[in-house]
Amino acid sequence: ARSFADIGDIVRGRDLYLGDNRKDREQRKKLDENLKKIFGIIYEKLDGKKEKKQDAKERYRDDEDKNYYKLREDWWYANRETVWKALTCDARDNADDKYSRKTACAGRSPTDGRCRCSDNQVPTYFDYVPQYLRWFDEGA
Repeated sequence: ARSFADIGDIVRGRDLYLGDNRKDREQRKKLDENLKKIFGIIYEKLDGKKEKKQDAKERYRDDEDKNYYKLREDWWYANRETVWKALTCDARDNADDKYSRKTACAGRSPTDGRCRCSDNQVPTYFDYVPQYLRWFDEGA
């Protein structure tokens, strides 16, 4: 669930890890620029032809840097389940499956078929735990 949460941080523009060396930092900068471009395109498609689209465009109006953090946050919220499925449900069987825990579903039961709880929900909210707190867990 850690890399799922890390993907969420990256998409939402909250990732604290900037890289260990120059190459990492350059790749990180390129990734950030690509995300700004992608979410800028999404923003521009909110063309305001209908009242709801205009309201959405107003909601996501952003700072001068055009980061679209609110739009990115809402996109993650709307698509986190699809990302989870891609990482787990569609993943090959792996004996070292880090996403499947015996008590992943709120400590009650194992995941059903490796990808979700029996109530059909993503079995983690680790993506909403601040990254620095997840780092403490990784070091433990």
